[in-house]
Amino acid sequence: MMWSIFSAMRGATFVALALACLVGCGGGSRASADAPRADSMDLGAGLTPRDSADSVLLAPRVVTGPTVLVFWLPAADSFPADDQAAALDDMNYYTDRVAPVLERYGIKLLPTNADTVYVTLPNHKQRTILLSGLDYPFGYVIIEPGGTERILAGVYADDELLDEVRTYFDLPDDSTTARPRITT
Repeated sequence: MMWSIFSAMRGATFVALALACLVGCGGGSRASADAPRADSMDLGAGLTPRDSADSVLLAPRVVTGPTVLVFWLPAADSFPADDQAAALDDMNYYTDRVAPVLERYGIKLLPTNADTVYVTLPNHKQRTILLSGLDYPFGYVIIEPGGTERILAGVYADDELLDEVRTYFDLPDDSTTARPRITT
């Protein structure tokens, strides 16, 4: 759901974390031992490549439609390994929780390790978004081509992230798909 951030030791730590996320992240509680949902997006494995040469996520993303971009930049290696693991675990959990809402409204959810994002504009030009130099080297970018992006640096809880997405895309607050029953 990317960057050549980690040395061999950190890489091994995050591979173990990714496997733990695959086993531990699911519905309900964060500590749930249930298997992950089939539609879950595994950021743990996606955000932590084995080495810098084998990740397609280092290439800048080109955004062409409504998108929530999850980013994890190489500068994250400046954080202690335990803090990195906790942040990655939280991002994986919270992103997995908002993925169904994004899918329902046709909003792409894309991961990247690149510090550059290109947004395709209606006039067939591209606008560049630079993610380096933010308060945190990980977070989210909410993008609608032709509009101003919203960069959310750091980890956002699922309810906060959904509030930001709903506000940005002007989505209804009611996320239920059930139609109201009409009684007479």
